[in-house]
Amino acid sequence: MKSTSHMVTIHPYFKIHPGKVDTVKASLPAFVNQTTPESKNLFYAFTLDGDELFCREGYMDGDAVLTHLANVQVLLDELLKNSDLIRLEIHGPSAELEKLKEPLAELKPKWFVHQCGVER
Repeated sequence: MKSTSHMVTIHPYFKIHPGKVDTVKASLPAFVNQTTPESKNLFYAFTLDGDELFCREGYMDGDAVLTHLANVQVLLDELLKNSDLIRLEIHGPSAELEKLKEPLAELKPKWFVHQCGVER
């Protein structure tokens, strides 16, 4: 099993524009296909509640997050034409979050610093 001691998770919530749910749903497999080859991605999945979209995603470290965001930038730009990013949480160890604070500052995420837990 891959170690999660440096793991960073991203929790973006999107509000889909009226009449665009089907368009957004149709775009999701492209995100999955683009993300699948990323070797430091631990999990990646979308969930939907009406017109609110959530992407559940985890990465081995902060560098992997930056690689992923560069990898899906074109797709993300298209998604944001049909939705608004309404909340963004970044969870992980302090040292990994520090790598992300400057590059992600304009997105105004909420930063959650890991305190303790169980790793299997």
